[in-house]
Amino acid sequence: MAIFNIFDSHAHYDDEQFDPDRDSILPEIFKSGVCGIINASSDLPSCAASLMLSSKYKNVFAAVGIHPHSASSVSSDVPAQADYLKILEALFTQNKKVVAIGEIGLDYHYDFSPRDTQLKVFEEQLLLANKLNAPVVIHSREATEDTVYLLKKHRPRGVVHCFSGSAETAKEVLKLGMYIGITGAVTFKNARKLIEVCGVAPLERILIETDCPYMAPVPYRGTRNDSRMLSAVAEKLAGLYNVSAQYIADITRENVERLYGISID
Repeated sequence: MAIFNIFDSHAHYDDEQFDPDRDSILPEIFKSGVCGIINASSDLPSCAASLMLSSKYKNVFAAVGIHPHSASSVSSDVPAQADYLKILEALFTQNKKVVAIGEIGLDYHYDFSPRDTQLKVFEEQLLLANKLNAPVVIHSREATEDTVYLLKKHRPRGVVHCFSGSAETAKEVLKLGMYIGITGAVTFKNARKLIEVCGVAPLERILIETDCPYMAPVPYRGTRNDSRMLSAVAEKLAGLYNVSAQYIADITRENVERLYGISID
């Protein structure tokens, strides 16, 4: 049975993997039961690309922010991007389709930017989000302690996307009023920790996401991910929460709309 009302809360359709067919695949996605997409940014050029996608497609929305991998690109020694906070603020305040600051956070797995730079840029963006009363989209990889510390310090509203922490960390995030983003990783054979997270996270605080073109769920693993594959995530969560896959789609859509102040016809 087909599932509809699927809201992909985190995607990267500006990624070069979609360059060959972006404008043919997105209309097909919206015919397949997907009702909305939030395209998350990673640097200033991708902010512009996300904004362009949101202006072209009615049900695509944008999150603008600097990913930890790109933190060095907005340091003071890059004059062209040194005023990045002013740019992000203008993008958020001047465009109704920009609904969040993200994705922002910390990545201690790759350390593509020095950790002190990551921390500085992350905290600056948390302060900006609070100033704008904007939700945040958090990236955290192998940086749980510092991520949770800064979330407790600044108490933004938002989501920890592609959640990879423990159930105990999930409890701390939930106590802060934040949401948990669940990707296709929940369908993987080694998904024990994420399944435990679902055991402590109420459905009212779950978002589903592709993180496409990455993280394709089983049975599509190893292929380019897209929003249509979220039906597999909904099916998996349906089994974990003992509800229908359609109920998963419906409630996670409601959660996205509540968090981001979106209303889709």
